[in-house]
This record gives sequence, C-alpha cells and structure tokens, in this order.
Amino acid sequence: MRHYEIVLLVHPDQSDQVPGMLDRYRTLVENNGGTVHRSEDWGRLQLAYTIAKLHKAHYLMLNIECDAATLQELEGIFRFNDAILRHLTVRKDEAATEPSIMLKRKESKDEREKSRRASYDDDSDDDDDDDLDDDESDDDDDVVDSDDSENEKAEA
Repeated sequence: MRHYEIVLLVHPDQSDQVPGMLDRYRTLVENNGGTVHRSEDWGRLQLAYTIAKLHKAHYLMLNIECDAATLQELEGIFRFNDAILRHLTVRKDEAATEPSIMLKRKESKDEREKSRRASYDDDSDDDDDDDLDDDESDDDDDVVDSDDSENEKAEA
C-alpha cells in the first residue's frame, strides 16, 4: 500500500457537513484495509482565485495509506460530490503524522486572537472604571472653577 496526501476544497455553505464527510472517507479507507495517519480541518480560507464565483473555501487535508482501488473510489466520490470544489492527491514516500504547517499557523492565529480578546476585555473593564472616576473628578473640577470665577467677579 502507498501513502497519499489529499487536500480538499469544500464549498463554504457545506462547512457544517465537513465532520460527516471526514468520517465517511475515514471509514471507507479503513474498511478497505487502509489507515488514516492524519486528518486536519484547516477551516475557511481565502482562495487565490475565484472558483465557481466563490472567494472562500473550507480546506481539509488527509494523509492516508491505501491501495489503488480505494484511492480510485475516493477520487470518484470527490469528482461527483458537488460540495467538493477541488481536490488534489499527492503520493508520498512515507506517512506524515505530525501537524502540518497550515494547522500550526491556524492554531497560532487562534491563540493570538484569544489573547487579544482577553487583553481587550481586561482593558475595557479597566477603562470603564477609569472613565467613571475621571468623570467624577472632572465634575468636581468644574464646580471649583465656577466658584473661583464667581469669587473673582465678586471681588471686582
């Protein structure tokens, strides 16, 4: 059996059905005696060029080990499934099990967004308290200023 890496571009409206699709492909490979070494969901990404008037697609990647008949069956499913915009199958020399660069990029981006949201929430909580204190102190300053101006008028 040979090792293959398959990348799929799924229609963005079908993103909800992606886990079911991955399960079907996994069971097909495993039922025919193959193995799935890696299965990654990269999420919705911008396309380099429009495909069927779409600018984004849901990306999936599978690393599998199977025979030629199973691969032909999978590619037939990909070809006749309207939800799959494009697919690419590449033969590999060995199984890749570590996370891909795209998945690492997605995870680091998610972590940055979470930390940014957390720091924004912390800052907004601190700012709300500071704004209330500033408003109160500004009001006190205005009162003092108006009293000073009245005293100056009375002295003149």
